[in-house]
Amino acid sequence: MTKTLLSIALLGLLTTAQASEVNVYSSRHYQSDDQLYAAFTQATGIKVNRIEAKDEELVERLKAEGERSPADVLILADAARLQAAQDAGLLASLDSATLKQRIPEQFREAGNHWFGFSARARVIAYDPGLVSEAQAKNYALLADPAMKGKVCVRSGAHPYNLSLLGAMMVNEGEAKATAWAKGVVDNLARKPKGGDTDQIRAIAAGDCAVALTNSYYYLRLARSSKPEDEKVIERVKMAFPDMAGKGSHVNVSGGGMATNAPHPAEAVKLLEFLATDEAQAYFANGNNEFTVVAGVKLDNPELNAVANFKADVLNAAAIGAKRNEAAKIMDMVGWK
Repeated sequence: MTKTLLSIALLGLLTTAQASEVNVYSSRHYQSDDQLYAAFTQATGIKVNRIEAKDEELVERLKAEGERSPADVLILADAARLQAAQDAGLLASLDSATLKQRIPEQFREAGNHWFGFSARARVIAYDPGLVSEAQAKNYALLADPAMKGKVCVRSGAHPYNLSLLGAMMVNEGEAKATAWAKGVVDNLARKPKGGDTDQIRAIAAGDCAVALTNSYYYLRLARSSKPEDEKVIERVKMAFPDMAGKGSHVNVSGGGMATNAPHPAEAVKLLEFLATDEAQAYFANGNNEFTVVAGVKLDNPELNAVANFKADVLNAAAIGAKRNEAAKIMDMVGWK
């Protein structure tokens, strides 16, 4: 199915759309999602209309549209963002036996306002010539004074980092989480900038020795046949931190039904489809994300090779609930 890109001019049409359609607001921008929605349409006959934008833009759009919103489903790429949408009253609670049975409690909000459909670990990328694998298996390394001038990170305001800090706050307390964040800032090789892939490339370029990244960014480079990406992977390795402790921090990409969804039945069908083995395989094979449903067979050797890492079992919603406190800490320690 050709992806239907919606514009503001089409909003009037969406509000009068037939029940054979479902309108999705999504911050995901991956080609594999096109195939995913095409498979849903083929299986159900329900047409998927999509608006794609950044998470915060979609949330603000839903707020502005209010009861007139055409959105049926909201898909966001982080637990903190999903929890913010719920707190704003933008997501409805769903009583879906399928979603409760398929999605583990760790990956869904307790009131069933939103569900995680794919997972990613917050891992450490490192130069093995400068950092040992044993060192890289601890988040504490990033705040170790021995790493002064050797750490690259993206903005502290980004939800990926806010969620990691939020998890530390829940697991270790605010004081230790604050000390860690301050230690990272003290060790920066440069001002925070770029995305996760940029941090990996910075290590390969010799700008730093160690960095934080989501696992799928590294695995995407590892699966690439581009010569420039192969050179990066030759130089940079990935480690799952805290295997001897609670395990690596895990975040989700997920979604829920919009509070004012004009097509609630179709919205539920789509969300339930995202929990099927077929859809889970699209997330994993297409974008190198971990499945949240156990036992799904994947055609992704690189992902399969690391899928059995020890993950922190902290509930995703509990992490998202700490986002505002985490943001205050980031500001206080100067992680811009």
